[in-house]
Amino acid sequence: MSKILFLSNGHGEDLSGSLIGKAFKKIGHHVDAFPLVGNGESYKRRGVKIIGKTKSFSTGGMGYTSLKGRILELIQGQIIYLLKRVYLLLLVSSRYDLLFVVGDVIPITAGWLTGLPVVTYLVAYSSRYEGKLRLPWPCFNCLSSDKFLKVYTRDKLTEFELKKKLSYKVEFIGNPFMDPFLAKTPNLPKHKRRLGILPGSRMPEVGENLRLILSVVEYISNLKHVSTDISFDVALVPSLDDAYLKKIVTLDGWSFCYPSDKDHPIKIIKNKANVNIYRNSFVKIVQSSNVLISMAGTAAEQASILGKSIVQLEGNGPQFNASFAEAQRRLLGSNVYCANGSVKDKKNMIKTCDFILYLLENSCNKRLLNEQGDQFVKELLELNRVEGVSELMAKKITNSFLRN
Repeated sequence: MSKILFLSNGHGEDLSGSLIGKAFKKIGHHVDAFPLVGNGESYKRRGVKIIGKTKSFSTGGMGYTSLKGRILELIQGQIIYLLKRVYLLLLVSSRYDLLFVVGDVIPITAGWLTGLPVVTYLVAYSSRYEGKLRLPWPCFNCLSSDKFLKVYTRDKLTEFELKKKLSYKVEFIGNPFMDPFLAKTPNLPKHKRRLGILPGSRMPEVGENLRLILSVVEYISNLKHVSTDISFDVALVPSLDDAYLKKIVTLDGWSFCYPSDKDHPIKIIKNKANVNIYRNSFVKIVQSSNVLISMAGTAAEQASILGKSIVQLEGNGPQFNASFAEAQRRLLGSNVYCANGSVKDKKNMIKTCDFILYLLENSCNKRLLNEQGDQFVKELLELNRVEGVSELMAKKITNSFLRN
């Protein structure tokens, strides 16, 4: 069997990489991971060894960040850290038979520099953004080299456009990050109206995102004409632990309550607002929710593919800001909504809350998906009837390029 190294540069990229890596391990290959940013928690959870010492940054990676985020990257030494990681990658790469790249131009370029055979999942780029695929230099040059054996795209439109230039090596077979939804997962207790909350995964930004979302929950809960029969459920990342959660919610007057039964969620309460906190329950919350408030990246895309209505809140970043939210709407289609401005402005708060209530009332009677969203769901169902995308990728690559 072969030795495979996974190279990725972000939380969502790590998730996809870890799922594909697990599928390779299942076949019998030796798999290690080399996250360029972050600690690679997704890999660790799936038993994939991390190479080198890692560090997590508040921007979550050198990608789609604000000016504030770029400055933070410099202050926190992220660029120097990245250069050190790339240097280490060049030192250890000779131990491996294949490099699997998940991400954008940075890991793609680093992968090319190793001289190893490379397979890439081009998750960071899509023709859906502007109706045309725009790859930054030297991304296309790397992908078109003989070193890159296979390029998996994130959608059919990108496959169609890229195939004109790269021909046989380009293929779309689905998105690995949807594999967790293929497993049979029990839903949360039945509730007529459930508003799921996805505050993101990047620390410490996720804490500020949660505070902003809780202000919306509080406003909805205090409306006299609104029924209290709404379940507010947060899918929280483990990195935001109980102590930090308690610290940030009490700043805004929320009470932190441990459950009497360990099988029940933590609750945070303020006046009429009652919010359930879940960890390691993302799939349950998305599947069980009628509508979702989101300040997340990959998580929002997963929910969108499943046909969920999503309401964004514009944050201060450094990652999830107005620019990121706008780009995400272009990518995911018209079942993703956002008020034109921050909910810190009262008129935007009112509009956002009214629309959330409208979606909740109509979610049982009307499927708010455009044709693009329907196509996403159709592709998902067609491509994953028997096995996950991760397993399919692992088998295809093993049969084509690796020794069994």
